[in-house]
Amino acid sequence: MAGEAQSDCLFCKIVAGEVPATIVRESETTVAFRDINPQAPTHVLVIPKAHYPDAASLAEGAPEIAADVLREAGRVAADEKADGSGYRIVFNTGAGAGQTVWHAHAHVLGGRGLNWPPG
Repeated sequence: MAGEAQSDCLFCKIVAGEVPATIVRESETTVAFRDINPQAPTHVLVIPKAHYPDAASLAEGAPEIAADVLREAGRVAADEKADGSGYRIVFNTGAGAGQTVWHAHAHVLGGRGLNWPPG
């Protein structure tokens, strides 16, 4: 069920402390940690502690937590000194868009030029 931890979810296990991660920020509703396969010098994932399978379901079911994820993404960018040169916040939603973990998460990318359109 949306909002409840899922026993088979990698990110729920990170939230629970069952799987290690390099955590860079934590709030009451979010956790931010370094991506294990970084695509930029700054590549941090910001996730809600509550389980929602994707960004759309998070926005629909818990818009206040969706706002928390975005707020924390901005704070991560500032902490990582990526806010001055620019950064990108990406939500991959669905397998065709590259989502591989079915727990809503924002990628915070920065520290290098980010071309548009992304490829």
